[in-house]
Amino acid sequence: MRARLSVPGEANRPKVQANNEETVMPQKSRALPRVVSPEEWSRARSELLAKEKEMTHAKDALNAQRRRLPMARIEKEYTFEGPGGKVTLLDLFDGRPQLLLYHFMFAPGVNGWPSAGCPGCSMFTDNIGQFALVHLNARDVSFAVVSRAPLSNIQAYRQRMQWPHRWVSSASNTFNVDFGLTTDKGEDHGLSVLLRDGDAVYRTYFTSARGLEQLGTSWSFLDITPYGRQELWEDSPQGWPQSPPYEWWHRHDEYAAAKA
Repeated sequence: MRARLSVPGEANRPKVQANNEETVMPQKSRALPRVVSPEEWSRARSELLAKEKEMTHAKDALNAQRRRLPMARIEKEYTFEGPGGKVTLLDLFDGRPQLLLYHFMFAPGVNGWPSAGCPGCSMFTDNIGQFALVHLNARDVSFAVVSRAPLSNIQAYRQRMQWPHRWVSSASNTFNVDFGLTTDKGEDHGLSVLLRDGDAVYRTYFTSARGLEQLGTSWSFLDITPYGRQELWEDSPQGWPQSPPYEWWHRHDEYAAAKA
């Protein structure tokens, strides 16, 4: 019998019998991109870069259009249950003019109930940059989460997930129904963008499903707010707050000192 060298992973490969000898079937290779020369790769990458820039400019134009959306006043007053007691919708702004409010699916009938929230909503929340909200606050944007689950369920799951975000319960009001997130078909999710003028609160934008996939960074969140990044290069309506780019940027632990 001929001697045969062992091959890594051979023991796990399917074997067949041929001519009284054991034969190892070739392992299917993983699909990989086409291999080219560095020069051809550079050309292909440049072609793609041109298309990526086109898409970036198209997104800038879309963001400019979003900043010109009308808004609808929220006439009803809502009170939520928070860790420190009852809070109003206005309280969630934390004194800032803009609020990103995530409608988190955590209610009867949702995957994980009653001890865990929706896996998709959980993944979205995981995706928020660790210090993204610090930079958002510097641009007068607050962030909060709201769910139908009782506050005790929310607090336990929030602690398990180690999320720092403000999360309140709408179990005692009709907020989810009024905003179209709780219907006869069940629960839904999404992100509402709110703007306040004094004590008046308005809804300026809403997105859900794949519209949420691009969000999570400071820039992506600012792009869906009514005032945007508030930088001079942006195409914004007359009177919008704007300042030179880069000048407002600070390390996340330096904003307090810069403000002082």
